Amino acid sequence: MMKVIATNIGRPTNVKWNGKIIQTGIYKYPTETPLFLKKEDVVNDTVIDRKHHGGEYKACYLFAADNYPYWKEKYPNLQWGWGMFGENLTVQGLDEANIRIGSIYKIGTALVQITQPREPCFKLGIRFGTQNILKEFIAHSHPGTYIKILEEGVVKKTDSLVLVEASDNALTVKAFYELLYSKEKNKAILNLALSNDALPLSKRKKLRKYL
Repeated sequence: MMKVIATNIGRPTNVKWNGKIIQTGIYKYPTETPLFLKKEDVVNDTVIDRKHHGGEYKACYLFAADNYPYWKEKYPNLQWGWGMFGENLTVQGLDEANIRIGSIYKIGTALVQITQPREPCFKLGIRFGTQNILKEFIAHSHPGTYIKILEEGVVKKTDSLVLVEASDNALTVKAFYELLYSKEKNKAILNLALSNDALPLSKRKKLRKYL
């Protein structure tokens, strides 16, 4: 069973990158207040770069609590707490190998659809104090998942993710993630991705060149 064990939001944080001061919303921390999931973002959360974060297919980000021990062992000197990966919802029992893109879940009063894995950017490196985390994150193959909000609603700690409708397309979050980063594209997985309407059209268009 998948259960929300932390609800996290972030405030705008100034960081230095390539000699410039930029803002980011990746510094998220647990809140005791339930989250309201809107169509394009989470109420009171910070989304700075709207080109790459937020929006219909990235309204909310989920990451597995189960993966925290692995990363804590690799980075023992960080100040650890839920939200370290920039996730809005830290979920116990989330397994990308079992979650299909396109499947629909009820979380709290919200109805959501699995859309795509998280592709790490330099801001994760800033939070972890090294850009090495990007290659490590990709290699670990547990990226968490973004969701589309089909019905806006409230999510709180202890809420379970209840499967409402499993996608009839067998593409899992993990399989798609590995497809994105593999040099040799698995044709069967590629065809699943191209025929999966829950993926953003822009993603599918980029993948067509590999046919």
